[in-house]
This record gives sequence, C-alpha cells and structure tokens, in this order.
Amino acid sequence: LESILKRYPELNINWLIYGEGSMIRKEENLPINNDTSDTKGLPLIPIEAIAGIPSIDEIGVTFADCKKYVVPEFESKGADYMIRVSGSSMYPKYSNGDILACKYIRDVLFLQWGKIYVIDSSQGALVKRVFQDENNPDNLILVSDNKENYPPFIFPKSDIRSLSIVVGVIRLE
Repeated sequence: LESILKRYPELNINWLIYGEGSMIRKEENLPINNDTSDTKGLPLIPIEAIAGIPSIDEIGVTFADCKKYVVPEFESKGADYMIRVSGSSMYPKYSNGDILACKYIRDVLFLQWGKIYVIDSSQGALVKRVFQDENNPDNLILVSDNKENYPPFIFPKSDIRSLSIVVGVIRLE
C-alpha cells in the first residue's frame, strides 16, 4: 500500500482500503512534496565514472554517491538513472552534454533492434543503437547516428556489464 500511495499520492486511502469516499483526494488534502533531500530523485551518474553504471561484480560509483534530481516525466517512464552524453557519435539525436534518462534492462529476453541503449562495458559507458549480428548470435552491432565519423562496429555480448534503454533526454542550449 505504501508503494502505491507513494506512486499515486492523489489516491484516497479510505477508498483504496475500505471502498469509502471518492477515489481521488481533494486538492487541499494532497501532500506537498517539499523534500529536496538527496534520497529522492534520479541519480545523475558522473561522466568521470567510465564504468559509471554500477554492475554487480564491479566496484564503482554507487547511486548513493550521485547527485539526484527530480524529473517527474522521467520517473513516470520508469527511468532508474541519468547519464550525460560525451562526444558527438550520436549527433544529431543527442549532443555532447545532453542528459539521458535510462531504464535498466533487468531480464534481457530480447532487445528492441534499432533502439538506443547505454551499455556499460570494458570500454566504458557507450551510447549506441543496437542491432542483431546476423552472422554471430554472440555479438551485437552498435551503430552511431553520426555515421559519417563513426562507423558501425561488432560488439561481443559477453562484454556487457549492464544494459539500459534510453527513455528520455534533457538538452541544454
């Protein structure tokens, strides 16, 4: 019940438990979220952390070490963290300095070919479009949007420490 009420604070607890009253609480009874502590929000992984997406077998930056930001639109899409883009390989889709909202892929039963993922690997955190390698099921083909300067390359699945799909972006001018 606590999880439901945290996610949907407008729900009337009496309606939820007992079926009494209206489903939605009146505006004046809604909680005001003035909490700006570091315990709320999405962690922004520092770009200096090459393997910034913590994986189970690696010691690296933890979410507790990161500054956190409240972005309701990202949280509603299920984002787990944010990370800043470095470089121009995904231009024009993403520019250097853009902040990506990412959702962990916990059970990789299949990948959405052509979607953009953040891949934590021995090469660091990579932001690429992911495609199937038709010649070898143990590999992926990673593709940049800036194809003129960054050709596609074959990437072994065994080098994936963690994988996240990009669900949003913040672009600063």
